Amino acid sequence: MPDTESAHQKTTLSLLVVDDDQDIRDLMADYLRQHGFQVRVADGGDAMFACLEEEKPDLIVLDIMMPGEDGLSLCRRLRSMDGSTPVIFLTALGDTADRVVGLELGADDYVVKPFQPRELLARIRAVLRRAGRVSDAPAETSGVSSGRPEKAYHFSGWTLDLSARHLIAPGGMVVNLSGAEYRLLTIFLEHPQKVLSRDFIQDELQGQETDRSPFDRSLDVQVCRLRARLRDTGDGDKGRENKLIKTVRGDGYVFTSAITAE
Repeated sequence: MPDTESAHQKTTLSLLVVDDDQDIRDLMADYLRQHGFQVRVADGGDAMFACLEEEKPDLIVLDIMMPGEDGLSLCRRLRSMDGSTPVIFLTALGDTADRVVGLELGADDYVVKPFQPRELLARIRAVLRRAGRVSDAPAETSGVSSGRPEKAYHFSGWTLDLSARHLIAPGGMVVNLSGAEYRLLTIFLEHPQKVLSRDFIQDELQGQETDRSPFDRSLDVQVCRLRARLRDTGDGDKGRENKLIKTVRGDGYVFTSAITAE
């Protein structure tokens, strides 16, 4: 008889690995299966969407550089249909532009090739945990604080419903958030009216083990996207009062609104 706990883990968490390189694809799949995941593989866009029609995975590992339709285009198509399934991009070393575009399209994280399988595993676990797909996070936990209220945050007429993972605008309309946007907003709401350094926010989003360049502007891209969701003019339009996320030059960002939680 198989171990009950192991069997439960394997049926609970499913991954879809999309890469045109069969050797890399199979190595990733074998390694992730050894760590308790159900894994399906696809060699490109057609196979990827065929898998998605059969069953929605908990997370997609998606290579950017593929012949035919590349990973960026596939992610754009995916996000037009599904804004909630986490995506981790595999990207070549030095392709900073692709990483930034990937985050703009709603990717949750990226891993730079060549990479160690343990790094990919840690990123997958961190993204799943922050997306609310895993409650029993392993020891390398580095995501958003678990001390959050269980129901909702209210701020400046907006509501973030934590149970449904919905952002509700002052007029009652539900605003769709990607996984990365949801986590970034939650970080701000858990630390309102406090200056948060760029390093702190990136550690919360991606984990302290992540090496990053001082010229990496991916956080700025994510903040810009979140501001757009909140109809926040940021710091550039002095004629508008809706500046929920303020840039503190040289220090980071501050969420200016008062917060109530229930």
